[in-house]
Amino acid sequence: MTAPPTVKGWCPGAYRPMMSADGLVVRVRPRLARLTALQAAGLCDIALRYGSGYIDLTNRANLQIRGVADADHEPVLARLNALGLLDSDPKFESRRNLLIAPFWAEGDVTARLSGALLDRLADLPELPAKIGFAIDCDPAGPQLTQCSADIRIEQGETGLILRADGAALGRAVTGQTAIPALIEMANWLADHVTPQARRMASVVAHAPLPPDWSNLPPRAPARAPQIGLHPLGALVGAPFGQIDARALDKALTGTAGLRLTPWRSFLLEGTGMHAPEGFITAPDDPLLRIDACPGAPLCPSASVETRRLARALAPKVQGSLHVSGCAKGCARARAADVTLVGQKGKFDLVQGGCAGDRPLKTGLHPQDLMTGAF
Repeated sequence: MTAPPTVKGWCPGAYRPMMSADGLVVRVRPRLARLTALQAAGLCDIALRYGSGYIDLTNRANLQIRGVADADHEPVLARLNALGLLDSDPKFESRRNLLIAPFWAEGDVTARLSGALLDRLADLPELPAKIGFAIDCDPAGPQLTQCSADIRIEQGETGLILRADGAALGRAVTGQTAIPALIEMANWLADHVTPQARRMASVVAHAPLPPDWSNLPPRAPARAPQIGLHPLGALVGAPFGQIDARALDKALTGTAGLRLTPWRSFLLEGTGMHAPEGFITAPDDPLLRIDACPGAPLCPSASVETRRLARALAPKVQGSLHVSGCAKGCARARAADVTLVGQKGKFDLVQGGCAGDRPLKTGLHPQDLMTGAF
């Protein structure tokens, strides 16, 4: 019997990369999910010089350089530092697990709160590696409710609220009290984490929050941003979050910077909607409904190739499709209408669930899937 894939319980960083079948995966966490055009071009050069030539855009709005050799890790760190993309202290990098609503403006509440939290990283307690924070204060309403975060600052019905993931209601905060309250909640979480409950949603399922932390409702979520023109520039998609560094370097022409989103898309600041090669520029492109991990041979946990099949199936499947190289389901944590899970070179089929759920069918060949056997 094949052993189940190992979930490492932590994410790669710049100082602490993760080994994959194609080399080291080096994660870069841009501050406020933005890079200047110069930083973005420099990252493309690093990926081409030291990596595979591809950059991953993650569902945490981070970037990953793939295929870095062990001997090149130190030169990569030096280049990232020169670009202003490296924390001075590795401890702060691991704590800077911050997701923000991407369409902020200089000096607005999102930018101010993000900066204030970054200034107080040293005040956060030691927490499990995947614990993350969201600052979701877009005036149109929360945008990140479907994204992973343990502690959230959001727009409530009457003002800002601090909400624990897994709790329906939140606590009233202001621009001045939000970050101290977040640190207070982080300390509460640190005190209640157990080996069985290491994320906020699982903790609050068993440990009640203080009553005054859960009494105000959030606003209804905002409509998901669409690929196309935006007041700040052009929002384009990256199929499966994979970015060809050469294509991105060309797309940067004329842009002031790059805003990253957790939806496998990025904003080219200050540009009109042109059609950069290799990216999604139509809001109805079927690839926007598809998630697929790198798969074999790039991931040692995968026994199947994933993305070629996902591209072929995209126009054939109605609704969302997740093609996962193994049962970990790294590309998509939430349920999909159809999930295909690699198992010993074939695929299991899950309907309306996640990669780790019980399959409806097992042992499907790719050719079966192409003929609609599922």
